[in-house]
Amino acid sequence: MAIRIITDSAADYSAQEIEKRQITCIPMTVTFGSKEYLDGRDITKDQFFKLLTEGEDFPKTSQPSPSCFLECFEEAKKAGDSVIAILISSALSGTFQNAVLAKDMADYEDIFIVDSKIATLGMRILVDRAVKMRDAGHTAQEITTELEKIIPRLRLFAGLDTLEYLAKGGRLSKTTAALGNLANLKPIITFTEEGGITLCGKQMGIRHACRQAAKLTMADEPDMDWPLYLLYAYDQKNCAAFLHTLQKSGLKLDTPKVRGIGPIIGTHIGTGAFGVVYVAKE
Repeated sequence: MAIRIITDSAADYSAQEIEKRQITCIPMTVTFGSKEYLDGRDITKDQFFKLLTEGEDFPKTSQPSPSCFLECFEEAKKAGDSVIAILISSALSGTFQNAVLAKDMADYEDIFIVDSKIATLGMRILVDRAVKMRDAGHTAQEITTELEKIIPRLRLFAGLDTLEYLAKGGRLSKTTAALGNLANLKPIITFTEEGGITLCGKQMGIRHACRQAAKLTMADEPDMDWPLYLLYAYDQKNCAAFLHTLQKSGLKLDTPKVRGIGPIIGTHIGTGAFGVVYVAKE
């Protein structure tokens, strides 16, 4: 009996990374105007950001339907395999709930659905841990129990370069965004314990935003026995400045893991964002 590990495209894996890990990635949908794209299949990260910055239409994202999960679950049931689905925070998307519905429809108990309570590279930390444990011979229950212990320790701090896309997505008034951009205001966001996104700081200019994000990171100290990822949205310039600030703050990063985010989170934060994802010390 094998263990099948499933995630969704908010984890921002490339096709090569998915194949290497022998996992399944359920794509979310990105819509520009009347044209729909399956994230990671029909559209690349660079193509997405090009449409975002140069196109006329603002994108919309939508979660996979229960039927997308049901197909995977029924295949596993037929083969007698276990399933672990590690999904984007239920506070951000209905993906988790649709997977739960699909499990009920499949009427198969050997399915474990994990609410990551985070997104993008935070999901990657969980999925990679699950893959490592699967390959070491652990059971699906053992893996799920381990992941549930890690989730409260996951941290993400990100600085936004613009408020434009939060306004376009309806998460901020256009007036507030315009005033903030005029003042060169750079908000810093993080995830709550419940998996929602909240503002944890704001600074005038990228340099000060990098300093505050680094201060927040060092105050909630990373456990360097786990991977630490630096993230960027399309343009790496601000991420490079943040890396330099982290290193000046005393964080030892000999070989930084730098990854670009994709359409699902990129829709809301736009280009130029930077951040860090890690597991905090216990």
